[in-house]
Amino acid sequence: MRPRTLDEVVGQRHLLGPGSPLRRLVEGDAPMSLILFGPPGTGKTTLATIVSTATNRRFVQLSALSAGVKDVRAVIDTARRTLEHGGRPTVLFIDEIHRFSKTQQDSLLAAVEARTVTLVAATTENPYFSMVSPLLSRSLLLTLQPLTDADISELVDRALAGDRGLAGTVTLAPDAHAHLLRMADGDARRVLTALEAAAGSARADGNTEISLAVLEQAVDTAAVRYDRDGDQHYDVISAFIKSIRGSDVDAALHYLARMIVAGEDPRFIARRLVVHASEDIGMADPTALLSATAAADAVALIGMPEARINLAQATIHLALAPKSNAVVSAIDSAMADVRAGLAGPVPPALRDGHYAGAKKLGHAQRYVYPHSLPEGVATQQYPPDELLGKDYYQPANRGAERAIAERLGKLRAVIRGRQSGAGKQVGSCGHHIR
Repeated sequence: MRPRTLDEVVGQRHLLGPGSPLRRLVEGDAPMSLILFGPPGTGKTTLATIVSTATNRRFVQLSALSAGVKDVRAVIDTARRTLEHGGRPTVLFIDEIHRFSKTQQDSLLAAVEARTVTLVAATTENPYFSMVSPLLSRSLLLTLQPLTDADISELVDRALAGDRGLAGTVTLAPDAHAHLLRMADGDARRVLTALEAAAGSARADGNTEISLAVLEQAVDTAAVRYDRDGDQHYDVISAFIKSIRGSDVDAALHYLARMIVAGEDPRFIARRLVVHASEDIGMADPTALLSATAAADAVALIGMPEARINLAQATIHLALAPKSNAVVSAIDSAMADVRAGLAGPVPPALRDGHYAGAKKLGHAQRYVYPHSLPEGVATQQYPPDELLGKDYYQPANRGAERAIAERLGKLRAVIRGRQSGAGKQVGSCGHHIR
C-alpha cells in the first residue's frame, strides 16, 4: 500500500502543492537534497522512494543504525563513477540520520555540495539539534505532520478495497474501525500493520469481517470505550479531576490510564493537572503546583510513552495532597469586587514617586519601607479606601494552610493597626511574625 506517486500520498498537503520544492524535486527540475523531519509513520521513506522512482534515479538506502563512514563512502564512489559513465544520478536515502555521529555526517558534505548524490535523510529528532550545521544548510528541511484521523481513515479504506491491499476480501466493523483510528496516533505504518494482522486472523477463522474482538486479539491492545471528541472525553476527564479532588488516588490512576490508552493528548492531561494543583490544593501543599508543572514540562521534553510515568507521579501527588480551594475562591472574589466597581484610587503612599512632580502631589511620601523594620512588616494602608478590611484569602485548616492561617491573622492585625502600638512595626506591637 505504499504510495507510488505524490498524488497517492495521504496528508502532508502543505508539502505537496503545485510548485512546492518537493514537487519540483520529483519532477526533476530541482536536484536538491532533503531533510525529512517528522514522527514515525508519516511518510518519510515513502517520499524518499517517490523522489527516486519518479525521477528515474538510482535509489540507495542506508540505515544510520547499521551503516558507517565506509558504507557512505562506497555509495558516493559508486555514484561518482556512474555519473562519469553517463549513468543515472543517485538518490541516497539515510533513515534515522540523527543517529550518525558528527564525523559520519561530515563524510556526506562534499558529495552533497557537488551533487554527486541527492541526499534524502529522515529523522524523528529536531535536526537543528541532531545534525551538523553545514549539512543542514546544504539541504532543504521539510517538516512532516502526524496524520489526522481523516487521513488514517482514508488509508484504512484504501487498504480494505485496493488491489494492492486486501482487495475487498474482508470488511471492518465500525467499532473496530474507530479503534484503529484511536490507536493510530498519526502513524500510518502502525495502522496498516494492525489491519493486516487482524485480516489474517479473521480469514484464518473463516470470517469476512474484522470485529473489534478480532482486532484487539490481533494487536494485543484492549479497546477503550472512549471518544476524544464526544461525551466520554468530558466524562472521563471530569471523573479524573473529581477523583483527585476527592483524594481517591486509585480511581484517579484508573481514569489517567483510560485516557493514556485511548490516545488522549498528554498535554491536555498535563494542563488539567496544573490547573487543579492550584484550584483544589493551592497553599495546602504549595509543592503540588511544582509537581504538576514539572509533569507538563516532562510531557513536552520527552513525550509519550515515557511521560506517562511523570503524569502518574503528579496524579498521585495531587490526589494524596491536603485539599483547599482557598486560592481560586480568593481570586474569584477579588475579581467579582473589581467587576462590581470596587476599585478606588491607589493610596497616595503607594503611588509611583520616580518622576518629576510626584513629591508635590504627595505621591510615595509617607510610604514605610518594610525592609527597614526589624520584623519586615509595617502598619500602613495598601488597598483602596473602598476595600479596607476586606479578606479575600481564607485559608483552610488543612495541610500547610493551617500554619498559614495562623500567620495570616497576625499579619493582618499588624498591617491594619488593630493592636496596641499601631503605626509602628511588628516588633513594637509585641507580636512577632514567623
